[in-house]
Parts: sequence; structure tokens; C-alpha cells
Amino acid sequence: MFQPRLKPFVMGTLLLVTGFWFGAVAPLCAEDETAPTRVLVLGDSLTAGYGLGKEFAFPRILQEKVDDAGLQVTFINAGVSGDTTAGGVRRVDWMLREPVDILLLALGANDGLRGISVESSLANLQTIIDKTKKKNPDMRLVIAGMKVPPNMGAEYGQAFEAMFKTLAANNRAQLIPFLLEGVGGRPELNLEDGIHPTKEGHRILAENVWRILAPMLGAKP
Repeated sequence: MFQPRLKPFVMGTLLLVTGFWFGAVAPLCAEDETAPTRVLVLGDSLTAGYGLGKEFAFPRILQEKVDDAGLQVTFINAGVSGDTTAGGVRRVDWMLREPVDILLLALGANDGLRGISVESSLANLQTIIDKTKKKNPDMRLVIAGMKVPPNMGAEYGQAFEAMFKTLAANNRAQLIPFLLEGVGGRPELNLEDGIHPTKEGHRILAENVWRILAPMLGAKP
């Protein structure tokens, strides 16, 4: 069979192009290996820093903590004021366009304030988790627990609070018992509406999260 011989110039050009291609790919591979851990914080106005702006919300404070610790971690603030668990289901696919290593699920407060059935809220939160796991099988999960005001009734309040414990147990997730621990019900740590934290309040929220999240990131709480 006839086998054409390549001239030295052509061979050299091929080697040069091949070498350039491998040289271009190698840095990309190295970059993938050192890609930061991505933490998606899917939440409502508490996550969005209502009344202050995201630059003062607890996810931003957490970002400062990991930066100071020299950790390669990126927090994505996906907080939308007024969002419910149903709203989270509708927008989670959009948020999953980029890989997620840890999902911090901080939705449910608005469901509770509206008296939405616990069964419905639980189903929505589970759907969000399932969608995230399907897209990112190795994803780790943190559930931010919430409580409702006493005027919602004792029975509803107990069922609502237990929902987050059930969700964490069923999905082998880490649980923050109450995201607003140390802040809820304290006027000096909330804005005039009595619901949304001040800057100092968000620092306490960040500490509540950090106690749970730090060990997952290899940091000290």
C-alpha cells in the first residue's frame, strides 16, 4: 500500500501544533484540580440581606471567613426576598448551571409565615435536594432550620420545626437547628420590621452557620 512521506517542514508543523494543543489543555486540567469548593446558599430575604444588601448578608460574611482562613471556597448567594419553597423549586435548575459542592438550603420561613402546609413545604424542599443531587451526585447538604411565631399555633409550630429535622435525617444532612438563634425576637438585632436582621444580626447568623459548615470545609469553627 502506498504510504506518502511527509516533508520535514510538515512534520515539524504538526509537532508544533500538537505540542501547543497539549500545552493549552494542561493548564485547564490543573485549574480543574484546584477549583474552589462552591457553596450554593439557596434562601429568601434572610439570605439576600433584606434592607441591607447582599454585601452585608451572612453569606458574604462567610466568604470573608474562608478568605481570611486561606480556603479555596466560593459562596454563591442565591437569596431572593419573599421566596418560598415552591419558588426555590422553580429556580433551582437555573442555579445548578454551575457545579455545586455544598448546598446550604435556607428556605421555608415564608412558607411558615403564610401557614402553608408542612407536607407541601417538605415535598418542595425534598424536590430541591433531589434535583441538586441528580446534577451533583457528590453534593453535601446543610439544612438551615427555622421556627414560626407563636401566633401560628403550637401544633403548626411544632410540625414546622420538626420538618427540618426530618429533612436532615432523611438526606444525611448537617442541620443548623435554628438559623436565627440569638437574633430572632431581639429588637436591637433586627430592623424596624422586627423580622430581618441588622448588620450585627447577620454576623450572628454567620456564626450559627459557621459552627456547622467549618468542619465540612476543613476549618476550625
